[in-house]
Amino acid sequence: MPILQVEGLSHSYGERRVLRNLSLEIAVGESVALLGPNGSGKSTLLRLVAGLITPTAGRITLAGSAAAAGRSEVGIVFQETRLLPWRTVLRNVTLPLELAGESLVTARATAAAALTRVGAGGLLDRSPAEISGGERGRTALARAMVRTPSLLLLDEPFAALDAITRARLDDELPELVAGASTLLVTHDVAEALLVADRVLLLSADGEIALEVPGLRGIPSAERRAALLSPEGAARQMRLYAALDSVAHA
Repeated sequence: MPILQVEGLSHSYGERRVLRNLSLEIAVGESVALLGPNGSGKSTLLRLVAGLITPTAGRITLAGSAAAAGRSEVGIVFQETRLLPWRTVLRNVTLPLELAGESLVTARATAAAALTRVGAGGLLDRSPAEISGGERGRTALARAMVRTPSLLLLDEPFAALDAITRARLDDELPELVAGASTLLVTHDVAEALLVADRVLLLSADGEIALEVPGLRGIPSAERRAALLSPEGAARQMRLYAALDSVAHA
């Protein structure tokens, strides 16, 4: 059974339609990236899958049952990290566990392990204001992963970072989230190919216009080289051309 099934999904904001008859599946452990022009419904799809809004039409099934807000199987990372400034890094990551009723002792140990996994184990007692943008991104990722979700929803999580930090996190992400399925929204073609098994392009009215294989299955040390190889360059050009086409349709 796929971790996520989306069937005949449509959504409108009043008279403005952003998704139309969209269907897709994500297998257990699979990573899918979404590209598309502004307004094509990429972020709306994530909010629908997370159960934060209700679709106009269609069905979303997560791990065999209907999508709903607050499910422990889903972790979310937004473009803005949304860390609580009055809590330390560690206490930001313990928050989902505390809300789920875990003891603070257990929550602290679990959160510390999640931070270590994403390369932020030395930040436990720092405040969000004292750490870099990349470190805040790692903290937000640890918070999303602390309850061991089956599906991670990533809405341009590295878009605000400098190019070097973003590239480093793109290279590390497939290993950081190993075991979880991921659905990533991005505007960056290279990022989509690096972190995903499949890259889907949404048209301006929210239909899947193109699917291209990603590079996630390649060993981490070889991914960047594969991106720059003739085949990788051809995939990038195909996606850029399709993006230009749907943006001007």
